[in-house]
Formats: sequence, structure tokens, C-alpha cells
Amino acid sequence: MTNLIAEAPFKDNPAAPAYGTGERADRLKATRHGGKLVNDYWADLFAAKQEGRKVVWYNGTHIPPFFQAHGLAWVHGEAWSAYLAAKHGEAPAQKAGEARGYDRELCSYARTHLGQAILSIKAAQEGVAGGADDARSLTMAKLPMPDMIVNAYPYCSSGQQWDDMVYRMFGKKIPIFNVSVPLLWGGRKDAGYLSGSEWEERSDYVSKQLRALAAFLEENTGRKFDWDRLSEAMSYIKRAAELRLECFDLCEARPAPATFFDWIASIAHLNFMPGTQAIVDYFQMLRDEIAGRVARGEGAVKNEKYRLFFDGMMNWNRVGWLADKFASVGASVVAGRYTHMAFWQEPGLIDVNDPVRGMAQNYLICPNNHGAPIMIEQINRLCDKFAVDGLVMHVSRPCRGMTNQQFLIADAAKRRGRQSLFFEGDVADDSFYKDELLNTRLEAMIESMDAQRRAA
Repeated sequence: MTNLIAEAPFKDNPAAPAYGTGERADRLKATRHGGKLVNDYWADLFAAKQEGRKVVWYNGTHIPPFFQAHGLAWVHGEAWSAYLAAKHGEAPAQKAGEARGYDRELCSYARTHLGQAILSIKAAQEGVAGGADDARSLTMAKLPMPDMIVNAYPYCSSGQQWDDMVYRMFGKKIPIFNVSVPLLWGGRKDAGYLSGSEWEERSDYVSKQLRALAAFLEENTGRKFDWDRLSEAMSYIKRAAELRLECFDLCEARPAPATFFDWIASIAHLNFMPGTQAIVDYFQMLRDEIAGRVARGEGAVKNEKYRLFFDGMMNWNRVGWLADKFASVGASVVAGRYTHMAFWQEPGLIDVNDPVRGMAQNYLICPNNHGAPIMIEQINRLCDKFAVDGLVMHVSRPCRGMTNQQFLIADAAKRRGRQSLFFEGDVADDSFYKDELLNTRLEAMIESMDAQRRAA
């Protein structure tokens, strides 16, 4: 089976994009090794039931270290939907979800995962591999059924209801636990990034729930929670996250040695994979390769002319396609909200000897969980750091949580002299994407950036 996030997305572009020179992005070689790690994760998950391990279905933020510490296997709903989309196998699950009554405007992550649950339940009832008649269907039929459900969704109301839908789908017979990750409104006078009374109160609130989550896992397995094992997992995650930030810093170089799309290929390793030495080694490989490119003056985009910031969720059907599209016009997408403002982005907050509070704080600072002023301030900081010329706003049609603030973000960028373009798409439903629209708007933004440079 090809891997989820590292290899498959860069294979979804059989022909060069129609607009531009036809140049392709120079992908980091280390992501191939990252693909093997992702393969290993899925193979381990598919074998969990046969090995007698219980399986947790969860959605939302980065809580797998609790499952790892307790010897459980886990299915991340968003990751599963991204897997299907990256492999262009999402259609059967999405059709099953729509037939059940889940509207097409519902989050396509949720719609795809819920549709897969419908297919998997039917397969179990019929005692067959989901009516599979090809290798792709057989792969999808491997999704193991849940013994527990956990929800830990910040900011997104659809995400907070998603697991309740799963709970009802399984007849309300599977134990479910909800971790509330409240918004950081930032309305108090002392509010700031990682500071203020609201920040401290919310940190305490989520920390208490995470300890209650450990008790929930104990209750439903009959085993004591291993806090030392949690500390061990978080020691690896913290180090991997530190190396990732070092990689980001190296990408301030001109030309940029890696792009947003390389970091998309490396999300899985800090989002839902186990905290082990393997992920530390992976990010060390990335760092070494990037440092080598910087020393040799090599860029991920040949003849880099423009540096862009990607705002919005990723279109998993089109990762490789979009990477090559921007490379073909000399545009290096050097950073993004989805990659650079999430996934253990503040490892310094984590005390590996007592990691719970630092974990809670990293969950709270999911970029969409901030009030708009603080979130925009952080985006502007990244754009300044990476000397960004313009912003690409991916308007993911059913994802209001990610797109609601984008006009405010673009307006703030304009005041700093940066151009923006908007194009519509989606995370897992390719039918929302229109290539001609992006071509036209990308061409217009480049003309505007060129005119701005001539005027300057």
C-alpha cells in the first residue's frame, strides 16, 4: 500500500499544470523515508484487532500520546479522510455519507469518515470485505471498528458534533469522551499570545480534562494509566517538534530550500503518529537535507521569483498538482497557517516530566482557536519572517472554521503591501476545485506583484 501523506500526494499530477513553464517542485528526498513511517503506522493499525488491542476513534487535536501511553491503537478521522482523498478513493465513502443524509456542504473530512463508517458497518454485518471488488476497496475495508470514541476538537462546531454522529451510528453503545478545548477570545485587557488571565484559566481547564481522559481510558480497559510512558512519548514529540522549527528557520534562506508542500508531507508524523525515536530521526533527516541545500544555495523552486504564504486547509486531492503549479511560475510557497501554526508549534511549553499542562496549551493555540487580532498578528509575523510577497487563500468550501477570517487576513496583508488571491476548493472533495479559476487569479496576482515591484 502506498503511504498516506508523504508519497501519494506528490503522485497525483500525471501532467504538468497548464499554466506556467512546466517546471516542477524539487521535493525533499527525506519525505520518502517519512512515507515508510506512515506505511508502518497504517499497517500497525490494520493489525490491531487481530493482536487483541482496543481501538479508539478520535477527531481533533493531537491527543494520541494518551492512547500510545495506554497501549491502544487509534484512528484519526481527518487522517483517514485525507488518506482516501490522497489516493483518490474518497468517492465511495462520500456517496455513502450523502445517501445517509449528510449534506454535501458538511465538512468533507466528516462526510468521508462517516461514509466509511457506514460502509465498514455494512461489511461487518454482511461478513464480507465491504463488497470489495478491487484492491483499493479491500484496503479501505481494513478500517478497524472502534472500542472507544474521543473528541477533542478546538474551534470547529462540525468537528465537535462529528463524534456524536459516530456515537449514534454505532447505537450509542460505544463509550465516548469529550475534551472541550475552548476558544481564546482575547478580549481581556491582559490578553496576548501565550499570556494573560484567560490563557492561564483555559490552560488549567483543559489540563483537568486531559487527566479525566486518562481516567476514562483506565475505566474502559481495566488498566492503570502509565504516566511515565506518556512522558517518554512526549520527550520524542518535543524533540521532533524542535527539529521541525529549526527546519522552518532554515527556510528563511533565499531561495527557500523547502516549501509548504514539503511540510504538508510531514504533518502526519507530528499530528497522529506515535511518539518514538523514529520521528526524531525523520525530522533530523529533513533538517540535514535542508541545511545541505542552504549551504549549496539550492531552492525547492527553480529560479525562485516570488515567496507566498498559503492560508487555509490543504486540498489532499491536489497536493502534488498545486506544488508543481506554483513552482511552474517561480513561486515558492514558503509557509502556511495549516503547517506553521499548528502541530506542537510551541514545544518549549512542554515539561516532559509533567507534560499535561504543556500539551493542553499546545492544543489551545491551534491557529483557528484564537480571536482574529492575535491570529492575524501571528500570520503577519510569519509573513515578515519569511519575506512573503503575497498570500494564497484556499477557501475550503465546507470548512467555515478555517475560512471565516480570510478576508480579515487579506485586508491586514494589503495594509502591509502584500497581494492576495482567493481560490475555492476543499480538503477531501475534489469537485469543489476549479483549475481554471486558480490559473486566472494566480496570473493576475503575479502581474500585480510585478507591477508593485516596478513601482518600487
